[in-house]
Amino acid sequence: MRLSPVLAQLGTYPFVRLEEAKRRLAAEGVQLIDFGTGDPQEATDPRIRQALVDGVEERMGYPLAQGLPELRAAVVGWVGRRFGIELDPNREIVPTLGSKEAIFSLAQILIGPGKDLVLLTEPGYPVQERGARFAGAQVLQLPLLEGRDFLPDLDALPPETLDRTAIFWVNYPNNPTGAVAPREFFERLAALAREHDFVLASDEAYTELYFGDEPPGSAIQVEPRTNVVVFNTLSKRSSMTGYRSGFVAGDPQLIAALKQFRPMVGTAPQVFVQRAAIVAWSDEQHVEQTRELYRRKRDVLVPALRELGIRIAGGEATMYLWLEVPGGGDAEAFAERLLETGIVVSPGSFFGPAGAGYFRMALVPTEEECRRAAELLREAL
Repeated sequence: MRLSPVLAQLGTYPFVRLEEAKRRLAAEGVQLIDFGTGDPQEATDPRIRQALVDGVEERMGYPLAQGLPELRAAVVGWVGRRFGIELDPNREIVPTLGSKEAIFSLAQILIGPGKDLVLLTEPGYPVQERGARFAGAQVLQLPLLEGRDFLPDLDALPPETLDRTAIFWVNYPNNPTGAVAPREFFERLAALAREHDFVLASDEAYTELYFGDEPPGSAIQVEPRTNVVVFNTLSKRSSMTGYRSGFVAGDPQLIAALKQFRPMVGTAPQVFVQRAAIVAWSDEQHVEQTRELYRRKRDVLVPALRELGIRIAGGEATMYLWLEVPGGGDAEAFAERLLETGIVVSPGSFFGPAGAGYFRMALVPTEEECRRAAELLREAL
């Protein structure tokens, strides 16, 4: 059987390799504390779970791509409270199955003759690149360097490159570095998007997980929103990864194109999940509790890491710690060493060449597991 050459070139998704290593060690009896994958372990708020149950009806037809009006209204209400702007629920919002599927498929509606290039940042979320390549696009990766506050160098991009660009992907707060972008960065990039007619696509899955005094901003705050689209999800803020519920918001022309495209691939969220999402977007108490829990887990690990000479290289947002490998060693070898002791981390190279020399810890284990991990780190290092 002849398979897509793109599939062969991209190889195995890096976190699948990590899962294989975890299964091997678990079979050998090693007790693992898993900081590798960003899948929250906290219970979903009971009000959200009840709304899911109540949303199951005796007969449920196909969900519509535009989503329930009540869900779009709930998202618009949250965006207004959180970012201080007013969106049109009929023209500027479309619900999604989380944000991963929408991120992957965006290139399929934007790549064409003369617009065959996708810019993305690395280290970063691999789905943006994979979606672009399956759509037949060329990809240019822009390194996020610590010395530049993990922001791409916009001045290094010649006009002819920007003219070919269909999508410029950014992700702030950033996975894996935890960096936050200032509003001036979004405004400048949006101006370039209008000038060169590309889409500024902002993955904002972690806007609600932060540890500084000021909440992170959003690309949705730029004016005008022409050529700007943002992706958000309940997966992290509400510990709802298995629900697969998010939204895309922004330029009405692009939202209309998504509404035209999405019925073809059957990615409308189930109605009962949308009912749960309405409750989630309408409540902040459970988000504040989640944020405080991550803060406590971070406060358990950070002193131990610093005591061991492991430098925190990233910012103070997301559910991740972006850490420098001690002594500038090889990240994958260091991660393998920790794995043998029962601590699972992600090598920075999983996220791109600029991740070499770093590793990522996702703050998803319990507080007690974080305390145990701090002890194991002291023993191992």
